[in-house]
Amino acid sequence: MRYKRPESILLVVYTQTAEVLMLKRTRPAQFWQSVTGSLEWGETPRQSAERELREETGLDCGGRLVDFRHSVRFPIIHPWRTRYAPGEYYNREHWFGLCLPAKRIVRLNPEEHSQLRWLPFCQAALLASSWTNRNAILRIVSGFSQVGGQ
Repeated sequence: MRYKRPESILLVVYTQTAEVLMLKRTRPAQFWQSVTGSLEWGETPRQSAERELREETGLDCGGRLVDFRHSVRFPIIHPWRTRYAPGEYYNREHWFGLCLPAKRIVRLNPEEHSQLRWLPFCQAALLASSWTNRNAILRIVSGFSQVGGQ
């Protein structure tokens, strides 16, 4: 078995009017998140963010992806630990943003997500199931929207 790399991306997709795209995972139930995913071996965080965006939403970043050069380290939740090598208990998550002029039609990957919502950023932050996602939404959309909108 090839273990997952304990490094991932979190990509907050939002509009110029601060509406955030939220995706509901198929597993675990009721788990809402932004675009996320593990880095593949040999892949950079930017490459992973671009790939995950395409796989999870069908969107292409068109070169507008913003790397906030910020990452957080968090414990890997128990149900997912078997995906990682023995002794790996923490994941490093790199933050990215994509500011769109307006909402876009999103094509969900039904193996990963069952529903989507575009929400005002405060509501999106409340819906986010993980503390890192909540913090990223609040920080990126409220604090960095000028950068992401360029």
